[in-house]
Amino acid sequence: MKKILSVAILMISVFFNANAQVPKGMGNSDPEAKKILDKVSAKFKTFKSVQSNFSLKIENAANKVMGNKKGTVLMKGTRYRIKVDDKDIFCDGSNVWTVDAAEKEITLTKIDVSNNAITPQKLFTNFYDKDFLYKLNSDAKGIQEIELTPIDKTKLFHKVIVFINKATQTITSTRVFEKAGNRYTYSVSSMNTKVNIPDNTFVFNQKNYPGMELVDLR
Repeated sequence: MKKILSVAILMISVFFNANAQVPKGMGNSDPEAKKILDKVSAKFKTFKSVQSNFSLKIENAANKVMGNKKGTVLMKGTRYRIKVDDKDIFCDGSNVWTVDAAEKEITLTKIDVSNNAITPQKLFTNFYDKDFLYKLNSDAKGIQEIELTPIDKTKLFHKVIVFINKATQTITSTRVFEKAGNRYTYSVSSMNTKVNIPDNTFVFNQKNYPGMELVDLR
């Protein structure tokens, strides 16, 4: 259960390692797939703010569902807020507060200013640039399916499938295949790109969480 929550909160953090480079002999990516992904990234960057409802399903190698989680992500510039189960995460663009109601604990961390920072925004933009080789598997019924293979073979997963709505040029779901056989499916159930999100949405106020311990890891 703890692993399930971690995956949901980090928004499939296995994507992000922007320092990776393509070694010689690794092959080339499909130019058609790159065109599609570039359009998705460019489209997302035009949104001033986004509210997205998502679900995360975890299955094991025997196709048994190990867990289902639902949550909401609010994004504006470099700021975001994630709500999933009993956790609430605030990011003001510099710091991240993770509120764990079950543990009655708040963890404060500093955002990594390098390209390796894990943010929800990266899930919808250029996460693919240097981490993967990619190819277009299919383009039918308005859905484009792109398969990504990690360049770093030491990663715990061996394949990622991204499904894109051709009309809206947005990612509708992503499926991560672990080497151990587990599969993580992240699906966007709705996305509002015209929502007006007040700036104070991303501001953490400890007064709203009385009795909770604050652990400062900065």
